[in-house]
Amino acid sequence: MITGTLFNTWRNGRQVGTDEYGNRYFEEKAPKAGARARRWVLYKGSLEASKVPPAWHAWMHYTTDAPVQAESRTWQKSHLPNVTGTEHSYLPPGHDLRGGERSKATGDYEPWQPV
Repeated sequence: MITGTLFNTWRNGRQVGTDEYGNRYFEEKAPKAGARARRWVLYKGSLEASKVPPAWHAWMHYTTDAPVQAESRTWQKSHLPNVTGTEHSYLPPGHDLRGGERSKATGDYEPWQPV
């Protein structure tokens, strides 16, 4: 982690809370007159913005004054990291990295032909 960020956090921030992933959330101790207190997160592990839960996302963007601790529902899936650009990313049928072969069109598709 960047040393300047840690120093700034130690000097100017107060910890508001942590989430289930170990990320720590901070708010500015002494905001300037008439300004909102700045808010930031120190990620645990990789710097992945999709690891911020919805309650903390709302708090960071000033939608709520305090993070709402929502209870987990049985139908909710647990968090999955963003895998775009990795070997685990989704490749649709016909993608070049999956062989480039797609199923034939059903007859309702007419490809564009230049004039």
